[in-house]
Amino acid sequence: MQVLTISQLEQFSGIKAHTIRIWEQRYDALQPKRSSGNTRYYDSSQLRRLLNIVSLMGSNYKVSILCAMTDDQLFNILKEQLKRNTPNDESSEYYVSQLIAASMSFDEAYLEKIFSHCILRLGMRDAYTKVIYKLLDRIGLMWANDTISPIYEHFISKFFIQKLFSAVDSLPPASSSNDCWLLFLPEDEFHEIGLLFSNYLIRQAGKKVIYLGTNIPFEALSIAAKETAPSHLLFFLVHNNKLENSQQYLDNLKKEFNNTAIHLSGNKKLISQLKTGKDIIWLHSADELEQQLL
Repeated sequence: MQVLTISQLEQFSGIKAHTIRIWEQRYDALQPKRSSGNTRYYDSSQLRRLLNIVSLMGSNYKVSILCAMTDDQLFNILKEQLKRNTPNDESSEYYVSQLIAASMSFDEAYLEKIFSHCILRLGMRDAYTKVIYKLLDRIGLMWANDTISPIYEHFISKFFIQKLFSAVDSLPPASSSNDCWLLFLPEDEFHEIGLLFSNYLIRQAGKKVIYLGTNIPFEALSIAAKETAPSHLLFFLVHNNKLENSQQYLDNLKKEFNNTAIHLSGNKKLISQLKTGKDIIWLHSADELEQQLL
């Protein structure tokens, strides 16, 4: 059985611990258990109940009514929302909460159903920027803080990677090879979803992409660049590497590819401390990448 604290519930749901306590006291929304040392804790069924309540907060139901419902009632309303294709579009929280709930219980069938509905409703671009990015940021933050096992991030990340590869495969080949982008992750970088989504956007814009993938040694990158002569390089720095090592890597790139446009994205905290100069373009968002594709 998974044991969760109220702070972990806050991180998963986006609802402040103070608010969760109020819902418990006023509406009996959750029923925490107590350890032998009288410490309050929650299990995965309580987490899923909270996520279901959060998912329906944008509907016509008041929080007090939702908190008073049984688990079956909440789930039946969620199913009806999917049938009617009418989750509240003003917030991505419906999809984020339900995808987290599915991943936390390893419910691949429900994960597939929610994601398919999300794509149908929002399209791949908005599904990534409004839902997938927010979800992975939330789960990744908890993993980094050792509040959950990394297995949940692995499970849902692999799911999204498969979907992005399928989305890329569905696109037609580039109409011209004049504007070629070489995409890669440096050595010891394995978080591929951002790079894959960039691959999708660039290919969708009709550009040619050479996709090298993860953990590419510098020497191998140089060989690939000489063979393909790209006009653009795009890579991500995600994990918290030593600042001096990351800076040295950027400096080596500038020297090796001084006639190629170099684009960087990823870990904002790390990149903000690096001296990118005018030779490396820091892409803060999908919008900025799309501007480069015009």
